Amino acid sequence: MARYTGSVCRLCRREGAKLFLKGERCYSSKCAFTHRITPPGQHGAARKKKVSEYSLQLREKQKTKRVYGILEKQFKRYYEKAETMRGMTGENMLMLIERRLDNVAYRLGLGISRAQARQIVSHGLVCVNGVNVNIPSYLVKAGDEITVKENKKDKAVFADIKGSRPSSSIPKWLEFDTEALKGKVIALPQREDIDFTIADHLIVELYSR
Repeated sequence: MARYTGSVCRLCRREGAKLFLKGERCYSSKCAFTHRITPPGQHGAARKKKVSEYSLQLREKQKTKRVYGILEKQFKRYYEKAETMRGMTGENMLMLIERRLDNVAYRLGLGISRAQARQIVSHGLVCVNGVNVNIPSYLVKAGDEITVKENKKDKAVFADIKGSRPSSSIPKWLEFDTEALKGKVIALPQREDIDFTIADHLIVELYSR
């Protein structure tokens, strides 16, 4: 499967915003974006900023894709599916992406970044309603229970989770038992539940061209 293998700090610099792709490092003084905010490349610092309407729309789409770690083909499929649903297309699209199993695992704190959460799911460490699911793009539903596979709970990646994560850091549409490493989707996510600034209307305008 295609995936980005370059420096993720480079992506933050290209979008001119912290995308929080490296977990705790992004909150520390070691964050590369803090020290170099210019666009990447040999002429990044000297590059003239010529912002057009199309440029704004494209950058918003690229930023959103990179925050969630989704490539173009799959991202467009979410948009096309959102178009067929009732309500605002942009909001529907973001809600679909929020329901991805890798994102839910990240929101529950099973990974320090979405990339790590995706790897945890891909390696078969997570179950949905008691059934092992290793597809990161699996869409959860209200009422689904997400648990760490019983014989994988002693993995080092989960060692610091038990009893350490405050419930206030879990989105209100999810609940999580840190001792049992068991979470539940108590409702579908809403637009206001997204804690990252995304101008979804710009993405809709771009795809509507």
